[in-house]
Amino acid sequence: MAVIFQKLISYIEEIKERNHSSGAALVIMKNNKVILEHYSGYHSNTKNSRRIDETSQFNVASARKSYLGLVVAYALYEGKINSLDDLAVQYFRDIDQELLGKTTIRHLVTHSHGLHQQEDGTIFREFEPGTNWAYRGINIIMMTQLVNRLYGKSFPKFLEDRVFKSMGFNETAWQTEQNEKLVQVVDDPGETASYKIGLTKNGMESNLHSSAREFAQWGNLHLNNGMQIVPKQVIELATQVQNPSYKNKDLPQNGLFWFVQGTPAKQSELGERVPKGSYQILGVTGPTLLVIPEYNVVVAKMYNKHYNYGGSNYLHYLREFSNLVADAF
Repeated sequence: MAVIFQKLISYIEEIKERNHSSGAALVIMKNNKVILEHYSGYHSNTKNSRRIDETSQFNVASARKSYLGLVVAYALYEGKINSLDDLAVQYFRDIDQELLGKTTIRHLVTHSHGLHQQEDGTIFREFEPGTNWAYRGINIIMMTQLVNRLYGKSFPKFLEDRVFKSMGFNETAWQTEQNEKLVQVVDDPGETASYKIGLTKNGMESNLHSSAREFAQWGNLHLNNGMQIVPKQVIELATQVQNPSYKNKDLPQNGLFWFVQGTPAKQSELGERVPKGSYQILGVTGPTLLVIPEYNVVVAKMYNKHYNYGGSNYLHYLREFSNLVADAF
C-alpha cells in the first residue's frame, strides 16, 4: 500500500527538510479505516529527542478553528445563534456598533468580515463586510468569546463533554504544561523549541495538541456526518460553503472556518484537481487535515515548524499536496 502513496511520503519528507521541521507524520483513512501511517524525525531539534511515533501529539495551531467551527455550528443548530445572517451588533455590545455596521456572523466565520486589530487592541476596518476576504485573528477572538458566553463554558470543555469523550479521544487536548508526548514547535532551527506558540488567556484557548491518528479521526467524524455523536445538520453547517458571493472569483470559499472546494479558486489552499465538496483546515505549524467526501478519504499530515511552507509560496505547496492526494485516488 505504501508504494501507491510514495509520492505523498516523498513530498512530506521534502517539505520537512526544506522547512527545517524536526518531525512529520502522515495518516490516511479510506472507508473509515487507516490505510497508511508514516512517522519520521524527532520531537525537537535538540539532541536525544524522542522519535516521532503514533502517540506523538503535534501543536495544530490554527487548525483548531475547525474545532471552534463545530461549536459555532452547534450554537446555530441549538438556536443560541438564530442565523448566520444575524448582525454582529446583536452579540457584541462591547465593540463599536458603527464599526461593526452590517457585519454578520456569516462574515465572521468565513473571513469576509473586513475587521482587523492593531497590537494595542484597537479594532479597525479594512474593507466592507462581504466584499473581500482576509485571514485575520479578530474574528476568532470574537467567536471564541461568543460561544464561551453562550454555553457558559470554554469551547474546549464543550467539545470534551459533547464530542471527545464519545469519540474516545485521549490524545487531543489543549495543553498548558509540557509532557513527553508533546512535539516541540521549531521557531528558529538554531534555538530550543517549545511546545507552545501562544498563550491561553482571556478565554482564548491556544496550543491544541493532537496525534496524527486522532486528527484524522476528527476529519472522519465530519466525513461521516457526525457518526451519530454530532447531529448531521451540525456537520453540514460547518463543512458546506457558507461565505457570501464574491465578485472576485479568485477568493477562497469557506464553511465555518474550513476551506471548502466549490468552484476551484486561485487563492484557495485546495488544488484545482481536488473534487468539489472537499474541505481542509491548516495550522501555521504545518498540520493539515483534508477531507474528500467523493473518495471517502481523510488525510492528516503533521509538521512542527512555525511558519511552515516558506512565506509567500505557502499556497503553492498546499495546493500541490492536495492535488497529489486527489491524484492518488
